[in-house]
Amino acid sequence: MIIDAHAHLWKKQNGIVNNKPVVDVGGGKSDFGGEIRQMMPPYMTDGENSVERFIANMDYAGVSGAVITQEYIDGNQNGYLLSCKSDRIKICALYEEKPMEDISGFDGIKICAGRLKDKNLLNHMEPFSIADEKGKFISIDLADGNEQTEMMQKIIEKFPDLKIAIGHFGMVTRENWLEQIALAKNQNVYIESGGITWLFNSEFYPFASAVDAINEAASLVGFNKLMWGSDYPRTMTAITYKMSLDFVEKTNKISEENKKLFLGENAKKFYGFADLSIPQKVKNMVED
Repeated sequence: MIIDAHAHLWKKQNGIVNNKPVVDVGGGKSDFGGEIRQMMPPYMTDGENSVERFIANMDYAGVSGAVITQEYIDGNQNGYLLSCKSDRIKICALYEEKPMEDISGFDGIKICAGRLKDKNLLNHMEPFSIADEKGKFISIDLADGNEQTEMMQKIIEKFPDLKIAIGHFGMVTRENWLEQIALAKNQNVYIESGGITWLFNSEFYPFASAVDAINEAASLVGFNKLMWGSDYPRTMTAITYKMSLDFVEKTNKISEENKKLFLGENAKKFYGFADLSIPQKVKNMVED
């Protein structure tokens, strides 16, 4: 069973970066704070990053379930995500540095910690407190390196039963990234790899250094604390959805047992997925 711990969906992109708007301009492109960037694969011409398209990609790649996080650059998608939730899809409400609305329909809360105006996490206790009280998980992308790790450790100690997933594999290509990974030494803290192919894009597929980094992180906290994530759809501007996981499936540097933990079993336990079916393999048109 394979579970994607870090993907994005939106009905209409209406985000912000550096106090400037992020909006769709067609052909999978967005005006990214004044710069035109390919935000999605170019065949997503209508600007919608829909759950139906994502599930089709999941089925083709053999992915059983997924966790939808959020990002300020996409705008608040709470309303759309509530319509996407299913047995296969778990969803996060977005924290926006203001009092949180009702999150009863959500599975977790997403905190874009590296993009907060006030990066002192100790001034943002509300989402952690609400998640802890209501039995939700926290999905958080920390600022580069160890800028926020000390604050994060204090929050973990305050809420020891709160499940926390740290994204972008600790910003693995940045200095002091292992200090983020080390937070998973705490019982209920896990690391997910959404964005790892972005961070190693200059090397590109099959991302040998990313595999080495996964093993290095595992040597610090164990494979039972690591989860795979795709960062769909932005990473799909460079690779296919299937490629975002098969560089792990095909490597001989990770044992089959640890691949099962990393690709699905840890996420099933952490996020509380029920037993999910495994999509049937469909032969594509270039296969014999």
